[in-house]
Amino acid sequence: MGANLARNLESRGYTVAVFNRTSAKTDEFVKAQSGKNFSSATELAEFVKLLATPRKILMMVKAGEAVDELIDQLLPLIENGDVLIDGGNSYFLDTERRVKKVETAGKLFVGMGVSGGEEGALHGPALMPGGSKAAWPIIQPLCEAIAAKVGEQEEPCCSWVGENGAGHFVKMVHNGIEYADMQLISESYSMMRDSLNMSPTEIQHVFEEWNKGPLQSYLIEITAKILAKKDTEKDGFLVDAISDAAAQKGTGKWTAQVALDLGVPIPTIAEAVNARLISSLRNERQAAQSLLQTSPEKFAGDRDQTLKEVEAALYASKVIAYAQGFALMKTAASEYAWKLDMAAIAASWRGGCIIRAELLTKIMEAYQANDPAANLMVTPLFREELIERYGRWKKAVIQGIQSNLALPGFTSALAYFEAYRNPSLPTNLIQAQRDFFGAHTYERIDKEGHFHTEWES
Repeated sequence: MGANLARNLESRGYTVAVFNRTSAKTDEFVKAQSGKNFSSATELAEFVKLLATPRKILMMVKAGEAVDELIDQLLPLIENGDVLIDGGNSYFLDTERRVKKVETAGKLFVGMGVSGGEEGALHGPALMPGGSKAAWPIIQPLCEAIAAKVGEQEEPCCSWVGENGAGHFVKMVHNGIEYADMQLISESYSMMRDSLNMSPTEIQHVFEEWNKGPLQSYLIEITAKILAKKDTEKDGFLVDAISDAAAQKGTGKWTAQVALDLGVPIPTIAEAVNARLISSLRNERQAAQSLLQTSPEKFAGDRDQTLKEVEAALYASKVIAYAQGFALMKTAASEYAWKLDMAAIAASWRGGCIIRAELLTKIMEAYQANDPAANLMVTPLFREELIERYGRWKKAVIQGIQSNLALPGFTSALAYFEAYRNPSLPTNLIQAQRDFFGAHTYERIDKEGHFHTEWES
């Protein structure tokens, strides 16, 4: 990522100085860029001297202690007004702390979310900068130069997110939505593979068709390409030879944890994290197969109709996942006094990043046209789309359950939709239970106040 961001900057006309604590890596990189505008140093102090003031130093190191160590090494070497930029996946509260520390030393600090993987870093990522507000005019030209561009006006997929940890918070939520998106796509794949008994080639063609419509996205596009890849070591498709134990690096987990702390329900994002965790129990799952076996109902429906139902379930569930992510960002904006522009955030995700999709243009337009306090589900555009797909969405979930499939993404999204629109949830009973065993009191619907009942008297 760091090397490709450096190449990206150089390709936009900048002279770029590079440094790695392993000097051999620095030498190897510069040698490979022969004839281009790169300079390098073997010592950090020497590297700092190569930079014009105000210095803009992009740190691409592992999140955690390594960032703090590098900051401590750089602060004595740089001058007031210089900018340190953390482009890793740092936890947003760490970024808040670092902003205060660096500003106290007279310098500026930016925590910048970078999404797009290695290819995005080279050709144009989505950037989510936040931190010291005074840093933005200094780094804006560089950020906009290297960011992905979208639309006829080639708008950069980058805008100032907000102060302190706002940039890394938005990147964290981006990754949480990414977890959900990937899980929902995998459930669609499971429906086709395990319920409809479709081959990888048949499923590939479905995803290719879906990528021409409302579901168009980078993740749908690469899913079709993955399904087309043959295994070079044996007959068949590579996807069938890959273990079903999926890893996770922590940003999805952070999203779920922060949502619990802020009291914001994001069940579809949380279930995507849980799905990866249970996938890691591969040996246990293999052993449980025979012990907990039940017979699925054999599919007897119309395959083409069921594919339409799965498509509807995937689209509706994606909308729900985004709605949860944006609801979390709105609550965080209030909690941390950030002025998050939801339309601008959606706009910055339209290109370069992993979750780039046609859907984001609609989300941008929805937030531009409606009360930003409203949940995305109740904006006119998405309200109509969810209602129109509701029947097919439910049928897809029912078909998956009848086929003994685990569909935590689809089912949690549907449950969120049902709960959000239900004016009379059964949690009145929970209030009564809490008061019964713990005298926690309850509220009534017919008058104000908190009440306690002696339930066994």
